[in-house]
Amino acid sequence: MVEITQLSGNTPGQSNFNRAMPGVVTARAEEVFAMARKSSLWTLTFGLACCAIEMMSTYMAHHDLDRFGVVTWPSPRQADLMIVAGTVVKKMGEPIKLLYEQMPDPKWVIAMGSCATNGGPYYRSYSVVMGVDHLIPVDVYVPGCPPRPEALMQGILKLQEKIMQDSKSGRAKG
Repeated sequence: MVEITQLSGNTPGQSNFNRAMPGVVTARAEEVFAMARKSSLWTLTFGLACCAIEMMSTYMAHHDLDRFGVVTWPSPRQADLMIVAGTVVKKMGEPIKLLYEQMPDPKWVIAMGSCATNGGPYYRSYSVVMGVDHLIPVDVYVPGCPPRPEALMQGILKLQEKIMQDSKSGRAKG
């Protein structure tokens, strides 16, 4: 019995590589490392005000950031993502910089809430920093006062996309 296969359109034949080594996947090392990094973010949560309550609820069962591979880590020496949630006053500037410097490379920062991004309702106050980006570099901004847990989850998904895009374009940290 002869089996007749009808091809639809212009489909290429199987490559020599797939014939020689079936099931083998090739990828650039930077992209593999970025995929591992984006799927295992260890966060140093820095809750300063009301945004911290929303950040904490993002880790609870209803939203469960664990399914994205995001776990909280109390030590800056093992964390690779700092989430700054709330009003950053000038007195907290030095501790934030110190914790950021203690984090190993590659490291990322999410500014959560209006206060962390631009000072919020305390804009032009003598004691409030007009955004944490005046102290440390910020990768993702999550707007809102306070932002909902879903907004933080969206910010983390955007950061994961950024990690992958940076690896593909050759701008990967670390």
